Amino acid sequence: MKQYKAALNEKKPVGKKLNFILQELNREANTIASKCNDISISSTIIQMKEEIEKLREQVQNIE
Repeated sequence: MKQYKAALNEKKPVGKKLNFILQELNREANTIASKCNDISISSTIIQMKEEIEKLREQVQNIE
């Protein structure tokens, strides 16, 4: 998340960079989901993935 926030403050085009960071966040969420057996964690991961997808849609409009 620190990298994502830092990229938002850059003066150059960052769309691809943000998309890559979000892709990595999604992979991390998938890894956590596949290794956990706790329903509350699984629920939180689903929420995380929804938010990541919203951000990815927004990033598509950034150059």
